[in-house]
Amino acid sequence: MSVHIEAKKGDIAETILLPGDPLRAKWIAETYFENPVCFNRIRNMLGYTGMYNGTRISVMGTGMGVPSISIYAHELITEFGVKNLIRVGSAGSYQPHIKVYDVVLAMAASSTSGVNELRFGGADYAPTADFELFIKAVEIAKQKNIKVKGGNVLTSDEFYADEFESFKKWSKFGVLCVEMEAAGLYTTAAKHKVNALAILTISDSLVTGERTSSKERETTFRNMVEIALELA
Repeated sequence: MSVHIEAKKGDIAETILLPGDPLRAKWIAETYFENPVCFNRIRNMLGYTGMYNGTRISVMGTGMGVPSISIYAHELITEFGVKNLIRVGSAGSYQPHIKVYDVVLAMAASSTSGVNELRFGGADYAPTADFELFIKAVEIAKQKNIKVKGGNVLTSDEFYADEFESFKKWSKFGVLCVEMEAAGLYTTAAKHKVNALAILTISDSLVTGERTSSKERETTFRNMVEIALELA
């Protein structure tokens, strides 16, 4: 048992899906897994292991923000031997051509978080996805006829920004969307030499103001989940 995960050695598969919402983890396990077993209830951060198409796979919530996902990713890697960490989360579009329900593969994650600035003494570190996971996800999406966009995303420390129009600066430089965890996940994975990819579904648009409900975010983002499951 680690500090934040009550599982025992061997309870968690080498590949894990990481939604921010623990209820989305529960939905994924109950919808897609054969014989899911709950391995974590600490802080209600639900985690499950089961079988998908003959492959053992896990899913667990991470909470919101770089500090939270970094804690769980660190413990999953160092205490439980996880090798492939796939974030399945929601994001807000920064571009007119990125619509609600579109799927985005995060090639890299810019960030407003100060974690890496502290780590690298003020130098810039560019957290990126694992190339093999990224390419495989693109191929799976093609096979399933799911359109995906790939590019730079923004990992933000703020959900409610003081200046709403500030997103236009990132949009001008081609950032596709904003979320709150990918940079932390990519950095932790790189440090421990394992694989990570963030697959995101657009839940709202800062360009048009369109948005999905919390229930839709919890239970209807099937395309990204099915891509992630096939990566196992």
